[in-house]
Amino acid sequence: MTPNQTITLRRKARTAAVIFCLGYACFGAALRALHADQTAGRPAPNAGHAVAPKTGAANSASKQNGELPLIDLAGYQKLVAKYKGKPLVVNFWATWCEPCRAEYPMLVGLAKKYEPQGVVFLGVSFDADADLNVVGHFLAMYRPVFPNYRQKPGIDVDAFDHGVDPAWNGAIPSTIFYKPNGEFDAQFFGTRPRAEFEKEIQSLTANPFAPKSGTLGK
Repeated sequence: MTPNQTITLRRKARTAAVIFCLGYACFGAALRALHADQTAGRPAPNAGHAVAPKTGAANSASKQNGELPLIDLAGYQKLVAKYKGKPLVVNFWATWCEPCRAEYPMLVGLAKKYEPQGVVFLGVSFDADADLNVVGHFLAMYRPVFPNYRQKPGIDVDAFDHGVDPAWNGAIPSTIFYKPNGEFDAQFFGTRPRAEFEKEIQSLTANPFAPKSGTLGK
């Protein structure tokens, strides 16, 4: 078994554990969000690419074959720093993760709604090299208006996960919210209903520097 295959198996095992703990109720909410967003998340036939926000143009040429820009921890930290000054939402996903596939169209819909208000969305795929063709088809189907990246194969994934958030074990889907000043605000472990995403995003846009009343990691 190659190192990349081992890493993917570890990711899948961690994700499966989180899914089991969250239960079918949470997953059902994500599926309802998928059903509600699939129509809204796809552009009209004659919409073209001109209506997409500028952030979606970063790797549009790479979507068809799944060749997304690769990032390690340092690259991820540079991305967070790049968008300092705006609320930032980062979603970690993979095509082999069923809840990720269910949640992704909702993220596309949220990005279309909130990017015009200054919120930046990014996607980070945990797919392996062998999955690139599937990644390309997946992105072509859902047409995200935000840039997507892929975790660089062969890196220390535990160091990456803990560097992003010390409380995170790398299970996906997971979404991190950053304040405009670049500070970590909250993280969703596993799927959440659209209403919870909107509540978190709206809290960043309404009063982005207000302290949380509870714990940051959610």
